[in-house]
Amino acid sequence: MTRVQLTDDEWEFIGPYLPIGEYGPYPERLRQQFEGVIWRFKTGGQWREMPQEFGAWSTVHNRFRQWRDAGVFEALLEGLIAEAAKRGEVDLSLVSVDSTTARAHHDAAGMHLGEDVLGALEKAATEAEKARFKRGSLEEQDGQDVEIDAGREERRRIRRRRKLRLKAALLGRSRGGQTSKVHLTADRKCRPLALLLTAGQAADSPQFIPVLKKVRVRGPVGRPRTRPDAVAGDKAYSSRGNRAYLRKRRIKAVIPEKKDQTANRKKKGSRGGRPVSHDTELYKERNTVERAINRMKAWRGIATRYDKTP
Repeated sequence: MTRVQLTDDEWEFIGPYLPIGEYGPYPERLRQQFEGVIWRFKTGGQWREMPQEFGAWSTVHNRFRQWRDAGVFEALLEGLIAEAAKRGEVDLSLVSVDSTTARAHHDAAGMHLGEDVLGALEKAATEAEKARFKRGSLEEQDGQDVEIDAGREERRRIRRRRKLRLKAALLGRSRGGQTSKVHLTADRKCRPLALLLTAGQAADSPQFIPVLKKVRVRGPVGRPRTRPDAVAGDKAYSSRGNRAYLRKRRIKAVIPEKKDQTANRKKKGSRGGRPVSHDTELYKERNTVERAINRMKAWRGIATRYDKTP
C-alpha cells in the first residue's frame, strides 16, 4: 500500500480546479488519479510501474495530459498564491530570481512532431539560414554557380531537423548531455511565484524580464499585483537592460555588478555613468529562491526530466 498523498483539506481546495466533462457521470476515482500524478513526479518512477491503488497507469497518464493541456497546474499554482495572499502570507517586499538545471534522462529524447509542424519549422529555419549567406559563399563564387553535394545537403537537413526537435522540446545539448533549465522567482517565504522553462544552454540574463512579467498575485480585491518592491539576483543578471527595466517600473534592484562591467565603466570615466550599488543586507536574503529550488528538487520527477514534452 502507498501512503495517501493529499489530506482532505488539500483535496477540497484542488478538486474545483480539475475540469469535468459537461455530460456523463462524475469520475469516481478522480482523487486517486490526481494522487497518482503526485506519486509519479515525487518518486520519478515510470508510468507503467504505478501502483494499482491509483488505478490503471494509462488512465492516470491520460488524465495528466488532459490537465496539462487545459492549464490546470498553472491555474492551481496561481490559485494557491491567491489563497496565501488572502491570508497575508505573500511577501512581495523582496522577490529573488534564479535558475536551476534539470538533467534530462535519455527517455526524454525523441519528442514527436507532426510532419506539417516540422516542415513549417524547417522552412522557416532554411529561409533564416539563406538570409545569413553572404555574397560569394556557396551559391556564387567568381560568378560561377557551385553545385552543392546532394549527400551533404541531406546531412544538413537531418541535423537541422534534429535541432528543431530539441528546440521544440526545450532541450539543450552540452558536454553533460541534454538538459533543461527552470527560471523562477520566489518571495521571502520561499514560495515560487513564476516559472519559466528553457533549453539548458540558455543564459540567465535574457530570461530575467520574461520571468518577472509572469509574477501575478491576486488579492481579495482589486487588480492582481505584478510589481514587487525589490528584486534580488546574482551577478548573472547584472545588465543595463535589466536595470533599466527595474528603474522604469520603480523597483529597487538588489543585484551586484560584475567586475568587468565595473572596470569598463571606470575606463570610460565620466561617460561611464554612476557607480552601481546594491543593498548588501537585502542581498543576504537572496537565498530564499535557492531554498525554493531545493524544495522543488525534493521531487525526483522535477529534479530529473523524464518527459519528452516540455
